[in-house]
Amino acid sequence: MIARPAGIAATVALLATAAPAAAQTVRLTKLSDVAFGSLSSTATATRSQNVCAYATNASGAYSVRASGSGTGGALTLAAGGATMAYEVQWAGTPNQTTGTALPANTTVGGFNDGNVLELCNLITTSSASLIVILRSAALAGATAGSYSGTLTLILGAQ
Repeated sequence: MIARPAGIAATVALLATAAPAAAQTVRLTKLSDVAFGSLSSTATATRSQNVCAYATNASGAYSVRASGSGTGGALTLAAGGATMAYEVQWAGTPNQTTGTALPANTTVGGFNDGNVLELCNLITTSSASLIVILRSAALAGATAGSYSGTLTLILGAQ
């Protein structure tokens, strides 16, 4: 077993935007920052949250693109000069802890809003899950510190 220095904390701040051409046809709400807190082991850590993704097109179909604050949009967290990779997944239904991988800077389609109301952010209904993962290999190689980064999600109607 690889010993890892204690005192690693991680937070991913979230920013959502709509793809420019479809800015009036998709909406993403109910996002909140993803806080991992202080991690004391190298076991993979996963955080999931329910969100409201809505597309006004007849099919309700949309795509998601993720980019991070790392070099070239890489999905990395930073603490001083150190970085730590993370993964993002998206599930087209709420209450999920696994989903479809969203590689950095790659548009992934095939999601559907499940016919939720446009105002699902005002009620308890959610239509998707955002999953953020810190893999054990990344945690094992991390130096102690408070890591943070920004994840940008771009939705587009399909």
